[in-house]
Amino acid sequence: MDDEIAFEAEVIEWRGPAPYLFAVVPDAHVADIRYAALTESYGWGVVPVVARVGSTEFTTSLFPRDGGYLVPVKVAVQRAEAIGRGDRIAVRLRVGRPRG
Repeated sequence: MDDEIAFEAEVIEWRGPAPYLFAVVPDAHVADIRYAALTESYGWGVVPVVARVGSTEFTTSLFPRDGGYLVPVKVAVQRAEAIGRGDRIAVRLRVGRPRG
C-alpha cells in the first residue's frame, strides 16, 4: 500500500457498533490522518481506510474518539489472524478507498 501508516497497538473492546474490538491509532499519526481525511472523509469524522493486519487486508472506516481514531478490527480479521482483546497487533493502513 502506498502512503501507508504503520503502528502497533493493543486490541481493546469498546461498546460501540459491532465488531466491538478496535486498535487505537497512536497520537503520532492523528495529524497525518486528519490531513489525508480532508479529501477522503465521508463526513461526521469517519475516515475510510484500507488496512492490513497480518496477511489480511480489509476496508473499514476509522472511528473518531477522544481526539484520536479507532481502527475497527472486523470479526473476519479477528478469526483469520486469531486476534482477541488485549492482543498486541501490527497495523498498516492507507487513508482512502480501495484503488483499482
